[in-house]
Amino acid sequence: MVRRQSAPHLEFEAAAIYAYPEHLRPWLASLPSLPGVYLFHGESDTLPLYIGKSVNIRSRVLSHLRTPDEAAMLRQARRISWHRTAGELGALLLEAQLIKQQQPLFNKRLRRTKQLCSLLLSDARPQVAYARELDFSRQEHLYGLFANRRAALQALTSLADEHRLCYGLLGLEPLSRGRACFRSALGRCAGACCGKESVEAHNARLHASMAQMRLGVLALAGPGCAGRERARYDPLSCDS
Repeated sequence: MVRRQSAPHLEFEAAAIYAYPEHLRPWLASLPSLPGVYLFHGESDTLPLYIGKSVNIRSRVLSHLRTPDEAAMLRQARRISWHRTAGELGALLLEAQLIKQQQPLFNKRLRRTKQLCSLLLSDARPQVAYARELDFSRQEHLYGLFANRRAALQALTSLADEHRLCYGLLGLEPLSRGRACFRSALGRCAGACCGKESVEAHNARLHASMAQMRLGVLALAGPGCAGRERARYDPLSCDS
């Protein structure tokens, strides 16, 4: 008995129809091998197709041009622009700001960008602040940059553990007025909650412990860059 072989299953692959976007080649020469944000533009002069960031703009943009899965975006792209930043953190913040403002069609990380947050310390108790609500390039007293609220609170908890700060005074757990917190009895809190340490001393230690996380201000560099950039605490990956 002769078995009839079925015709081989043909899978549609993006690579089969991919063609290198030669029309974008004129825009590649000026791309720097430095940190910053890049934009793929279509026919519209105001709304880009895609916004990304990298520690090496040139390398990252070239990687897009070699990716068959991005063929649809590349076919629509007409030019590439870029903004150089002074560091990784500035690229991350500028990307988040531009995505929030311009809502590019092909960005698939908008949900994560909307969760980008920091710790705002304008008084004794840090608050989680979101990039979708505040302009991080203008807001003072920001500490750290985190992918979501949970990561920000985890960082604050780690600081409290390391420096014997009070969970209650930091808003990490409920605190009954006039009563010591549980960690104070274990020697893990210096006792600002029960008078063993003054609240002023506790707050001074809090500010000192968070100093290394403070988002300072630097000038942006590169074509079309007007504004400010934060530095130098970046626990997040910079490449899109």
